Amino acid sequence: MVLDKHHHPLQPCTPARARKLLRKGRAVVHRHTPFVIRLTDRTIAESEVDGVEVGVDPGSKHTGLAVFTTQAGERRARFAVQLDHRGAIIRKNRKKLGQRAAYRRRRRSKNLRYRAPRFLNRRRPDGWLAPSLRHRVDTTVSWIDRLSRWAPVRAVHVERVAFDTHALSAGQPLEGAEYQQGALAGYEVREYLLAKWDRRRAYCGASGVPLNIDHIHPRSRGGSDRVSNLCLACVPCNRAKSNQSVEDFLAQQPKLLARIKEQAKSSLRDAAAVQSVRWALWRALDTRLPTHAASGGRTKWNRTRNHLPKSHTLDALNVGKLDVVTEVVSRVLVAGCAGRGTHCRTRTDKHGFPRLHMPRQKQLFGYQTGDLVRADVPAGKYRGIHTGRVMVRSTGRHRIPTLAGPVDTSYRNLTLLQRADGYAYTSRAEGRL
Repeated sequence: MVLDKHHHPLQPCTPARARKLLRKGRAVVHRHTPFVIRLTDRTIAESEVDGVEVGVDPGSKHTGLAVFTTQAGERRARFAVQLDHRGAIIRKNRKKLGQRAAYRRRRRSKNLRYRAPRFLNRRRPDGWLAPSLRHRVDTTVSWIDRLSRWAPVRAVHVERVAFDTHALSAGQPLEGAEYQQGALAGYEVREYLLAKWDRRRAYCGASGVPLNIDHIHPRSRGGSDRVSNLCLACVPCNRAKSNQSVEDFLAQQPKLLARIKEQAKSSLRDAAAVQSVRWALWRALDTRLPTHAASGGRTKWNRTRNHLPKSHTLDALNVGKLDVVTEVVSRVLVAGCAGRGTHCRTRTDKHGFPRLHMPRQKQLFGYQTGDLVRADVPAGKYRGIHTGRVMVRSTGRHRIPTLAGPVDTSYRNLTLLQRADGYAYTSRAEGRL
């Protein structure tokens, strides 16, 4: 992405063009990740800016963002981001969250005669979302604002996901006063199963082949049509299993049997989360930029017609009305929500007693935990050049986690590339046309 000399966004360019501008001295590096350059000899008034658009594919664990140019129904991808939410990290500490909720309930319900009741005058505002759901909306909108600062975004296309969790959990048509069955009832179940089983066969684990929906506990033996009793299977596995129970079919594979049972009983938490935030996300985006909503069926049809594999970023590229996708990016930036540290200055052992005390100041020797740095270690065990997010220490010997293992070196060997912004960045290869 490109900025003019007054920090106004210009039309994005290719990596080869960016390298040429940097080599000639016509541009400087404005931001390391995502990579943004700033021209030193041009303003927006002297440039031709056609503008770009952004596609959003919201999800419970990951949200795909794609920046693309469009002309006469033809889309060309320029940049792609996979935003990883913190929901899974927060749920790891579910026991303590439950304890804290129990303490709050006790304080509200306990008969404390000396304390005036306060909960009677509390009211949740319209459109209120739980913090775990609000986080998904806020981080997505924050990244749209970021992209708007670095690229001339003209419009946003967002997929308005609609999973009917009531119909999915019931596993049968709900009629009359309970539910008016829509045209997407069967499509919702298939899409949910594809996402739940990661588009792989449950019994043999392969992918890329035609998949059937199989009843884990056969219907001939009393099995239901609930989504918790359904899985994906290939034709040979489906025929081999026939009307056997899954315990008989996988009697020689106890580990696989346990995994299938655990995965089959997984809750509809992810589908419910996406369903809950879809309107809030659309409203938040519509106040910033012209926002166009599209269905998940249209996204899948566009992706299939353009012969693209399944991914969040490619779904974002195919959201809305389009004719053809002629270009996709080769690498996708993966931005994981890492937070900005903690207010807690004490670490405890498993019994809750203080184990060590953290320093009161965040910045030590010019660096703070989360800064992106490059370490040039001249000698010793960690000799070489290493890049990563630094973990600061009061001794001045900071640590840099890398794929090959942690690297410990002095702060004198570090060069700051980018200040911490609450995200951890990696990259992955993107699927091709």
